[in-house]
Amino acid sequence: MVRIRLRRMGAKKKPYYRIVVANQQSSRNGRFIETIGTYDPLTEPETVSFDEARAAHWLSVGAQPSDAVARFLRKANLLDESGKAIGLAEAAEDAASASTDAAEPSVDAEPSVEVEPVGA
Repeated sequence: MVRIRLRRMGAKKKPYYRIVVANQQSSRNGRFIETIGTYDPLTEPETVSFDEARAAHWLSVGAQPSDAVARFLRKANLLDESGKAIGLAEAAEDAASASTDAAEPSVDAEPSVEVEPVGA
């Protein structure tokens, strides 16, 4: 499963975090797929910045946010209080209906094939 979580950076006693998309099996500071933002808890007020489009993309493909990242996403109105992505269900339904419409071939037009006899 893919998770959106914090990756600790910075020095001892001076934490700084990157918001990353990583496989759940990877260690906290191990391999990751993509960096989508940063979080600095030492500034007053705390500084959080992330690419909302990329976060929405990863939520739409099923990535699960950690508790801390879910709190940031709720403040950015990308998640509702229950933890579900806002507006992604409708977008997924629209994409699914568009793909089924495109997948159906048109039956009206039959291809015309001319057959010529061999050796005539």
